[in-house]
Amino acid sequence: MSGRASLNPALVVTAARIALIPVVMVLILVDDTGGRYWAFALYVVAAVTDSIDGWLARSRGEVTVAGTFLDPLADKLLVIGALLCLIEVGDVAAWIVMVIIARELAVTGLRLVAISENLVIPASNVGKAKTLSQNIAVAWVILNLGAAWVDAALLYVAVVLTVLSGAYYFIMARRRLFVGRAPAPDAAGDP
Repeated sequence: MSGRASLNPALVVTAARIALIPVVMVLILVDDTGGRYWAFALYVVAAVTDSIDGWLARSRGEVTVAGTFLDPLADKLLVIGALLCLIEVGDVAAWIVMVIIARELAVTGLRLVAISENLVIPASNVGKAKTLSQNIAVAWVILNLGAAWVDAALLYVAVVLTVLSGAYYFIMARRRLFVGRAPAPDAAGDP
């Protein structure tokens, strides 16, 4: 095996999802009903590929470091990119997007710390529910059917699951990383 990563089918699907993100974003920003329908359709296709690339990698025994990194990154970029455009067009409140971005950054940072300690914090059912709720809410808001109460309800469910899943990961990390260990002093030598 060479030092280069080969482009397997799962990575092709992930790369296609990443390539769809700017297209979805532009279509959301187009002031036209047809653009929003296309954005909705492509968003749904991109969201569905999340399951496909993981299945392909596992079923073919081609789980790679690149895929393990790019798959969750693509998911986050898809949701965040669409949400940022939905702020721009006035369909989503900025605080909702900030909660989602903050959670994603915090959990990603936490996973990096865990990896540095040779620990893996696996995806949880609440994390999967969070992703599903975010994708449903974002897709619905992109569709822009004018049902503001449905938009709000779906977004609030997504925010609640986002916060709960973030809390869950921090509880799991605390148990795995810090239980039974004395806290280390910081770099400045403060206790």
